[in-house]
Amino acid sequence: MKKLKRDELCWCKSGKHYGDCHMAFDKKLDVFQKKFHKVPPRSIIKNEEQLQGMRESSKINVAVLDYVAEHIHAGMTTEEIDQMVYEKTTAMGGIPAPLNYEGFPKSVCTSINNEVCHGIPSNDIILADGDIINVDCSTILNGYFSDSSRMFCIGNVSEENQKLVRVAKECVELGLAQVKPWGHLGDVAHAINEHAKANGYTVVRDVGGHGIGLEFHETPFVSYVIKKGTGMVMAPGMVFTIEPMINAGTCEIYVDDDNGWTIYTDDDKMSAQWEIMVLVTEDGYEVMSW
Repeated sequence: MKKLKRDELCWCKSGKHYGDCHMAFDKKLDVFQKKFHKVPPRSIIKNEEQLQGMRESSKINVAVLDYVAEHIHAGMTTEEIDQMVYEKTTAMGGIPAPLNYEGFPKSVCTSINNEVCHGIPSNDIILADGDIINVDCSTILNGYFSDSSRMFCIGNVSEENQKLVRVAKECVELGLAQVKPWGHLGDVAHAINEHAKANGYTVVRDVGGHGIGLEFHETPFVSYVIKKGTGMVMAPGMVFTIEPMINAGTCEIYVDDDNGWTIYTDDDKMSAQWEIMVLVTEDGYEVMSW
C-alpha cells in the first residue's frame, strides 16, 4: 500500500485528508497484518458516497422481495416469479444483476427443496403445496450492487421442513450478531456452524457469501465452516453477504450437468438459505438488504 502523508487526499476517494480519514484505520490494520491476520484490501473498503449508492440499490432489492412475498403461491411457475422480479426491478429503475451474468439466463434464482442455490426459473417448474423455495434477488442501480434472498413456505409445509427453514434463518441472525469491527469472519462462521450442527444439520462448504458493492462478487469469499478468530478481519467499510446454505443431510453438493448452474444436495435431502447484505460500521453493523 502506498504510504500517504497526513495532508494528502485519502485513498478511499472521500475527498478528505488522509489524516482525517483512514490514517488511524491503516495503522490498526497494520497491527493485525504484522500478527499474520488476513486484512481487507483497500479496494473493498467503501466510502460514504459508495455506501449511499448501495443503500439506494438495496431499497429496490428489498422492495422486489417484498413484492414476491405478496404474490408467491402454489400453482404458479418459477418463470412467473422471474417475470415479477424483472418487471418490478426495472420499474424502479434498476437492473436485475443475475440476468446474463456469466451466461445465467434469468433475472432471479429460484431454488426449490433439494436445490441448494442457482435454480433457474422455468415455465416447466410449478410450485406445489409443501414446497420450500429460496428466491435470490440481486439488483444494480447506477453501478451499485445489492443482494439478498428469502425462503418461502408454500402451503402446508411439513414440520420437519419448517424447522429447517427456521433454523437457517436463525443461523443468519446468530452470524450477524458476531459482525463487529476488528473481529474476524470466522466469528460469524463459528456461530452459524455451531447452531446448524446443534440442530442436526450441515453447512455447505463449497459455496458461501461474498463481498459486494462495486461488483456483483468481490473479495472476500465468506465461508461458514472456518474457525472462530480466523478469516479476514472485519473492518469498517467492508460490505459482504451472510448467506449460509443449511442442508438437512450431507453438506456434499453437485452441479446440474445440463444447465451448469443449479446446485443440488448430494443425498437429495432438503436445503434452506436466507441471505442478507451487511456493512461493517465503526460500532457494529448495518443490514443493507434482506
